Amino acid sequence: MLLGGMLVACNNKQTTNNNMKHELELTQEWDKVFPLSEKVNHQKVTFKTQYGLTLAADLYIPKDSKGKMAAIAVSGPFGAVKEQCSGLYAMKMAERGFVALAFDPSYTGESSGEPRRTASPDINTEDFMAAVDFLSKQDNVDAEKIGIIGICGWGGIALNAAATDTRIKATVASTMYDMTRVSGNDYNDAFDNEQWRHRNRENLSKQRLTDPNAMAGGVLDTVPPQAPRFVHDYYDYYKTPRGYHKRSGNSNDGWRVIGTQAYANSRFLYYINEIRSAVLVMHGADAHSRYFGEAAYHYMVDGKAEGYKFVGEPNPNPENKQLLIIPDASHCDLYDGGYEEKAGQGQSKNMIPWDTLAEFFTKNLK
Repeated sequence: MLLGGMLVACNNKQTTNNNMKHELELTQEWDKVFPLSEKVNHQKVTFKTQYGLTLAADLYIPKDSKGKMAAIAVSGPFGAVKEQCSGLYAMKMAERGFVALAFDPSYTGESSGEPRRTASPDINTEDFMAAVDFLSKQDNVDAEKIGIIGICGWGGIALNAAATDTRIKATVASTMYDMTRVSGNDYNDAFDNEQWRHRNRENLSKQRLTDPNAMAGGVLDTVPPQAPRFVHDYYDYYKTPRGYHKRSGNSNDGWRVIGTQAYANSRFLYYINEIRSAVLVMHGADAHSRYFGEAAYHYMVDGKAEGYKFVGEPNPNPENKQLLIIPDASHCDLYDGGYEEKAGQGQSKNMIPWDTLAEFFTKNLK
């Protein structure tokens, strides 16, 4: 089945142990899927959310930093960990003069929370706001100059956070999914009807009693040749040395099936047409997920868009909203720039416009 952007096999035998206390243990050695830049300093940090959870994060600081600087919090994709592309985004932003924080969401990676790999629209939005809390209290950060980056499923979460927290002065949603829309309607709104949602609700409700800890959502170990391109792209990132990580749900057995139940009955982006701060929505022209980003952008600016049943007022500050489509880029090309050959081999395609992102934040975090 398709779930949260992945072709998955639901295996009820794969379960988490709710009786095992998850201790917060931070790995000190460098275990990212990318090399550490010589231009930045790196340290492991933790911070708490208002729900009492402790989040683990990597803090990247420019080596030549002086005084108070602008800062950026980064997370995503949904089901990934900070050792993957969110850490790369944070490090690249630190190379360009920002204090940057890549964090593991609640219940994920090295962060706390039981049962593991559980998600919540409220808790995940709070994760971003708690990251802003942490950055605001750092001696080398200007609390009036904080932005966020959300990648893939966390692109939608980032927009929700920006609509909620006015301390967020600039937001980038990269190769975004609207997890609430795809969970409620499936891909391209193919099952946007009450009958399908009712069957889905029935299945999830039964799952809570039969095996509440069943896992799904990890990328398949083998992908059929006839599978869509994006499924092959996910495999090439999450299952090969290019992006595999042992703590990543997407690289392994996914997340709890009922742990995302609330997403299907929520809508993140109802108030994004009221975001006054700057927003850049960046998507690949060839990405299967492009429609999420384009629709979110148009609803954010115009108050209406294809795929949105609700209609709102046009944005009061449309001039600081931008839609950036990267020619020839697929969904996963915006995870790490993409490669000419499989498994991260060959030349990088350099699909991520790092300097453009830095210019966006420099302009709007002032």
